[in-house]
Amino acid sequence: MAAFSLAAALVLAGAACAALVGGVAGEVLTIVLISAGLAGALLLVFLEIGLGEERENAREEQRRRRRARRALDGRRRARLLRRRRPG
Repeated sequence: MAAFSLAAALVLAGAACAALVGGVAGEVLTIVLISAGLAGALLLVFLEIGLGEERENAREEQRRRRRARRALDGRRRARLLRRRRPG
């Protein structure tokens, strides 16, 4: 959340430079600050999407492992029960 705030601050600083600093220096600062803020926000959005997918993949892998463990335990129990039954 702090990173998004920093990106917004860069955009606001660029807007302030556009209003307060004249000449070519003001234009360059405006372009650089606003571009950096918007690019940073875009990168953060992509990062959040990627991390969300990673979390979902980790949850799915954990579910798969639990299901496999339960299935294995069930087969072991069935095998033990077959062995214990008098034949």
